[in-house]
Amino acid sequence: MSPRALGLLGPWLAVVALAAAIALQVARDRTYPRDSRAIAERALYVRSGTVLQRLALEFDALASDVYWIRALQHYGGERLTRERARNYDLLYPLLDITTSLDPYFTIAYRFGAIFLSEEYPGGPGRPDLAVALLRKGMAAQPEKWQYRHDIGFVHYWHLRDYKAAASWFQGAAAQPNAPNWLEPLAAAMLNAGGDRASARLVWGQMLQSEEEWLRRNAARRLQQLDALDQIDQLQEIVRRFPPPEGERYTWEYLVRRRILRGIPADPTGSAYRLDAASGTVTVASDSALQPMPAEANLRLHAP
Repeated sequence: MSPRALGLLGPWLAVVALAAAIALQVARDRTYPRDSRAIAERALYVRSGTVLQRLALEFDALASDVYWIRALQHYGGERLTRERARNYDLLYPLLDITTSLDPYFTIAYRFGAIFLSEEYPGGPGRPDLAVALLRKGMAAQPEKWQYRHDIGFVHYWHLRDYKAAASWFQGAAAQPNAPNWLEPLAAAMLNAGGDRASARLVWGQMLQSEEEWLRRNAARRLQQLDALDQIDQLQEIVRRFPPPEGERYTWEYLVRRRILRGIPADPTGSAYRLDAASGTVTVASDSALQPMPAEANLRLHAP
């Protein structure tokens, strides 16, 4: 084959080789399950997105997809493990490389911010890194209102800074093609602060999002708020009708006295846990609603 023909075929052969390598790696992962942290560490031999851009040449978008998959593997593997303490310290480096290789990878910025800001053990509990990642996306696409909206949401839900949240929502509302519900959302932050009513407003607005994953997340958060309301009601019932002295708290006692019709369950159908010694009502550890938000910050009439 002539040198000219080889030159023309070179880029395509590189694509085919990289695709084959990815397919082989997926097959190996399915056949030989490995620790997600070990997988991520092997993917981080080169930690600089700038250097990787130079190495990947015109295939940087494909390389970005590979690093995004690694980020998902790392996050999912740590979140689901039951064998050891969860460690998410490689999550941000993987997301940083992903978005350096493809600065317009919107899903990586937005999903990544959710992963980073999730409270431990559901995530690393790093809202600061979530904001940093979203700011990076905003620098690449300054007129994209979603990044400002998401930063505002991190300030609202995770940092409890309602004034900053309102400011970011207002900034999002000022961008081209922003939805008309952002302005009322900013006003709600300033007026209501951190009570559950404002939380319902925020998540209710999220149900109108175009992204299905965001709607699913909003529906789950609304269920968590319903659970918090139900826990308040059940806690009051337990307080008013304690068991006889010397006996332990049980749902069966309250059902037997016909105070409750049955053992109460959360919105997903999982029975609430009633601590036998203290009478404290909580969402069960195996409920689909776990991990629950920091309840102290979502009490009714919170300042």
